[in-house]
Amino acid sequence: MKKWFVLHRKEWLEMTLNYKIIWIPLIFVLFGLMQPITSYYMPEILKNASNLPEGSIIQIPMPTSGEVLTQTMGQFNQIGVLVLVLAFMGIVSSERRSGMIKAILVKPVSYPSYITSKWMSVVLLSAGSVFLGMLASWYYTVLLIGDFPFIDMVKGTLIYFIWILFIVTFTVFLSSFLKSSGFVAAFTLVLSILLSLLTSLFEKWMEWSPAQLTNAAASLFMAGDIEGPLLLPLITTVILTALFLYLATSRKSSV
Repeated sequence: MKKWFVLHRKEWLEMTLNYKIIWIPLIFVLFGLMQPITSYYMPEILKNASNLPEGSIIQIPMPTSGEVLTQTMGQFNQIGVLVLVLAFMGIVSSERRSGMIKAILVKPVSYPSYITSKWMSVVLLSAGSVFLGMLASWYYTVLLIGDFPFIDMVKGTLIYFIWILFIVTFTVFLSSFLKSSGFVAAFTLVLSILLSLLTSLFEKWMEWSPAQLTNAAASLFMAGDIEGPLLLPLITTVILTALFLYLATSRKSSV
């Protein structure tokens, strides 16, 4: 266990040196802030940006607090996922290309410890970034739009983060298999897009899909209750996440 913590500390040191622990959370916080502010000032933005005749009135209904939080989650599901995938696509593959992985594994360090220490650092940084972004969005939503229960924001964010956990675990899994970081990013983003698209188009046949978790979180934000499948996609996502992590830790022969 002591060796695992040494490896884990090494990962945090590297993320500190390349400023990931700063710019990744900062991106999520900025997008979290932008959504309620943009929603609140949208009529003024359109008024000043358009060439409407004098005296024209732009009437845009103010979104509810739940709608703003759902839109924030939508931003995270696009830009946020892209940021996380690009940030962690080379977490294993880059060290394999440079030969660093061989130098590490020459020491009495197990390959599962090496992978899980990286995976845990990715999970913790991703979790912190998502929660900080949603917290910033919630605060400014309450300030500008209207009240929203803090506990519902936390519940919805937890449900949504399980989907993010699946995505970043798949990224680490592919990075442990492939030497090209570009392929890791491409395959992960394709999987994310396909699951989201197929789930929205064939919702009845895709009740098991991990992407259903985003719908569950959105319904909690919008209606205050979860409408639609939750238990089945939750179980499926946890199983797939555990499977990809297991496969990543059993890939020592490819080093």
